[in-house]
Order: sequence, then C-alpha cells, then structure tokens
Amino acid sequence: MFQVKNNIDEKLSKRRPIKLAKIMSEQLKYELAKELGVYNTVMNEGWGGVPSRECGNLVKMAIMKAEQSMGQSNRY
Repeated sequence: MFQVKNNIDEKLSKRRPIKLAKIMSEQLKYELAKELGVYNTVMNEGWGGVPSRECGNLVKMAIMKAEQSMGQSNRY
C-alpha cells in the first residue's frame, strides 16, 4: 500500500501545473473581479485575499463568457 501511494505522489509531482494566466488573460480576470465586486480586494490583498466562493463565481462567469463568445462566432 505504501509503495503504491509513493508512486502516485511521484507521478503527481512530475506534472507541470497549469498556469491560469495562459488560460485566462489578466485583463479578463480583472474585468470579472470588477463585475463580482472583488476588485478592491484583489488590488489590496492580491488574489489570495479573494474568498474561494468568489473565485468559483469568477470561473463560472469566465466559462459563461467563453460559451457566449463561441455561440456568437458559430452564428456567422
């Protein structure tokens, strides 16, 4: 059992983390923060000061915007 756990930990540690900046532009993140009302928190405390619930809402809004943009581009 211990050996299996070590193998899993080793595999996970070799993976490269996905950088959010590559997925979502900085400009979009700040626009969404303004819409959610957490922009001041981000500016004063950084992204770490934003509650996880609000971060989840930010991701939901980003997905909705991406889906809307894809829907509009598919129409033409």
